[in-house]
Order: sequence, then structure tokens, then C-alpha cells
Amino acid sequence: MHAVLVPVYLLLITPITSSWWAAGSQVVMDPHSICKKSRKIKGKMSEICRTDSPLLDEISKGVKQGHDECQYQFRYRRWNCTASKRSMKKVLLRDTRETGFVNALTAAGVAYAITRACTMNVLTDCSCNKNVKRMKKGDKRTSNAMNLPESKWQWTGCGDNINYGIKVSKDFMDSRYKKMSDMKTIVKLHNYAAGRMAIKKHMRSDCKCHGLSGSCALRTCWRKMPTFREVGNRLKEHFDGAAKVIAGNDGNSFIPDGDTIKPPNREDLVYSEESPKFCTPNSTVGSLGTQGRECNATSQGEEGCDILCCGRGHTTIKKKAYGNCNCEFIWCCEVKCQTCLLENEISTCL
Repeated sequence: MHAVLVPVYLLLITPITSSWWAAGSQVVMDPHSICKKSRKIKGKMSEICRTDSPLLDEISKGVKQGHDECQYQFRYRRWNCTASKRSMKKVLLRDTRETGFVNALTAAGVAYAITRACTMNVLTDCSCNKNVKRMKKGDKRTSNAMNLPESKWQWTGCGDNINYGIKVSKDFMDSRYKKMSDMKTIVKLHNYAAGRMAIKKHMRSDCKCHGLSGSCALRTCWRKMPTFREVGNRLKEHFDGAAKVIAGNDGNSFIPDGDTIKPPNREDLVYSEESPKFCTPNSTVGSLGTQGRECNATSQGEEGCDILCCGRGHTTIKKKAYGNCNCEFIWCCEVKCQTCLLENEISTCL
């Protein structure tokens, strides 16, 4: 069996009893093992498991990509998206803003990895997205919009097949929840979709001109995904503005928790439980506390000692190490530096 071990949030796709295990202090996942060990998998997820296709390898890469991006985006927060089992498991059992962010990034990571694998021809069941449009000569509206001369040209190319990536992400992550209508499931599926929308709604066009003397008689264009860092940045913005919701009267939807709150759209993240402060260790909510975390004594942001240390204070020590100094740019094109003994201040939360 080909095993791929990556940090994960198994709660997203399979029951905890058959899916969570620890390698040291880390929570890990191997989709191949999940498919072999779980007996209750049905529907689209079951189809992926039965074929034991390379899709599982790409799904693993996507989950890891989502987790790595979560750790980057939360690197200065009190809860820093740790993969520690005793923390991640408890966070995912709740329905806080942090839960929604992890869910959204994971769904986005899987869709992103599958789409990229299609474009690179790693997967045989899909291909890049081919979109061809022929425009008539003298189409001023189209020529002006594309900044092209009024001549016959063709829109063609081979772009990222994001629709296939989203389909696989939904088949593997959403299908087992389709008949469930509890509040946590509704919120979970919304945040999954929001994660994927952070890719699809922000695809961009890359183009290349062809023709004699740069005439651009033929323009080759393709649709391309944003970088995953851009996806992470966008979802982090939605995390900061996430909307608290409560169950709707129909039992199959949610509504904003408050009269003046704008109803969240498809790209917004939502949650139904307030987040713990994550200041001190609390196994019930998955908080490891911030004692011993490095902080910035001069910053007023979330990485600053005042916020990260929760008002408990911090200690600062000075460390000396050799590094580059007195660097000088020499035309052209070289940078020369001296080696100096530098003193750095490191602050740590009490």
C-alpha cells in the first residue's frame, strides 16, 4: 500500500473512531488507509475509494497544502493552527471561526491540488480546460475590450480545469453530509463551498499574442488559478469578517445572529459558536495556551506581546549571533557584506 501521511482534520470526511491516530504528537491522515478501514463510506466518496486512484494522492497533497497555509496565516494568532491531535481535534468538534477557516482552507486545498494535477496531466481522468471562441472580423466591442486591432482573432488555449477540481473536492468531502441538516453540517458545507469559491471567483486570464510583426492576429488565452497564498490571504480576510449565524426556521438554513448584520454571501465564512480566548491550556476547547510563544514587543498587532500574551506580560533576552552587515551594492550586479556579531532581542510570553 502506498501511504501518504499528512497533517489532517479527519473530522471533515470520516468518523473520528476510524480515522484519527497519532504519529508522535501529530494528527495524520492517509486517504488510502481511510478507504480501506472504513466500512460506512458510500456514494461519490466510495467510488473514489474503490478505484484507489491517484486522486487519493492528490487529495492528500491538497489537505497538506491547506494545513500549511493555515499555519502560515495563523502564525501570529493565539491558536496557530497546530496539528497537535489534542488541539486540532477539539477545535474541529466545535463550530467557531477557527473551525470554519480550517474547513474552508482544506476544501480549497483539495480543489486546488486536483485542478493543478489535471493541468499537469498527472491525472488521466481529466485534462486542462479548453475554451475556444472565434470572433468575427471588425468586432469593435471585443477588440477594444481586449486592446486588440480590429482583425480576425481567436480565443483559445488550455487553462486550469477548476470545475473538475471542485467536483472532486465536493465528492470526497461533502457527499457524506448531503442528507444531514443539523446546524454544524449546514455551516460546514457553507464554509467548504466558500473555500472553493475563493479560487473559482478569482481565476484570471493569461494571454499570448501571435502574428507577423506582433500584429496579434491570433491571441492564445487560458484561465489560470490564483496562487494558493492569494487564496489563503482572501480566506483570512473572510475569517476576520466572519458572520455569526443561528439556525433558520426551516431547519435547513441559517440566518445572521443579529438584526443589523448583512446576510453572508457564498464567499463569506460563518460560525455559530464564539471562539475561546486560547490564552491558557484548556483541553476541553483544544487550547494549548500561549506561554512560551515568541512575540513582538514593539507591535500593536496580533503578533504583539500585549495581545499574544493575553496581558500576562513577557520576558526579553538578548542573543548574539554572526550575520551579514554593512552590505553594499556594487554595479553591476553584486552585493558585498561584512560579517558582524549582531545582538537580537527575543521576547517570550509568560
